[in-house]
Amino acid sequence: MKKKLIYILISVSICLLIGFLSGYATQSSVGDWYTTLNKPSFNPPNWVFGPVWTLLYILMGIAAGIVWSKGFHHLWVKTALYHFIFQLLLNGLWSIVFFGFMNPLGGLIVILLLLVFIALTYKWFKVVSKTAALLLVPYFFWVCFATVLNYQIWMLN
Repeated sequence: MKKKLIYILISVSICLLIGFLSGYATQSSVGDWYTTLNKPSFNPPNWVFGPVWTLLYILMGIAAGIVWSKGFHHLWVKTALYHFIFQLLLNGLWSIVFFGFMNPLGGLIVILLLLVFIALTYKWFKVVSKTAALLLVPYFFWVCFATVLNYQIWMLN
């Protein structure tokens, strides 16, 4: 149990670090460039994103820690975690492309890839731990919403 908790704490820390770095890329243009964009009516206020993403990164980290605690020597665990790491990198890349490069179309391409890898991560997490897979469900649906939002911003601008 102690080992599992350590894996969860490490995983949550890594996810929150990626979130912090993504937030840094976001802050570089959210106050100026982003405010000039036309947005759909369902665009949430900016203050919503920080708490939602923090919660999602914590859930993702808990899920990854649960999977990791099953033993990295197992092929399914390795496969699940490799997918997780790749989707986490895509998650961070989206902020860099969309906000850092101010490129909604590039962001849309990245977020579509991200959705595919979240689905694959869910599939492999489910093989290892149904609980871990379920912890990814809010993340998947939030990224679906973010994809629609990204698409609409691209279309409106």
